[in-house]
Amino acid sequence: MGTVDEFLQDDLDDEKTIEFIKNYLPQDLKDRFSDDELYYFLDVIDEYYVESGILDAQPDEDGYIDIDLEKIVDYIIKEARKDEMGEFDPEELLFVVQGEMEYTDSLGDGE
Repeated sequence: MGTVDEFLQDDLDDEKTIEFIKNYLPQDLKDRFSDDELYYFLDVIDEYYVESGILDAQPDEDGYIDIDLEKIVDYIIKEARKDEMGEFDPEELLFVVQGEMEYTDSLGDGE
């Protein structure tokens, strides 16, 4: 179990990710998803990374790991149905997944 500080840091990281995604979304989608839905999507994306083995994948010669964004979108749709979160448009969800990836990439730019 993590410490309170780790929990608060994770919560702050999620808040920053959500804000980034909101700014990343096209204008016509900015009000499409609630904060609760975006937090849910983040949790499911993290779950996908763990269950798919992506976190254990070896990078290619350029240091990249191939991640199929459409598979992540499909996983979110499947889980959202199972969890009775509703039906979501794959094309709209793709922007959320891309926004999460862009945010993660932006964290690595400063290193």
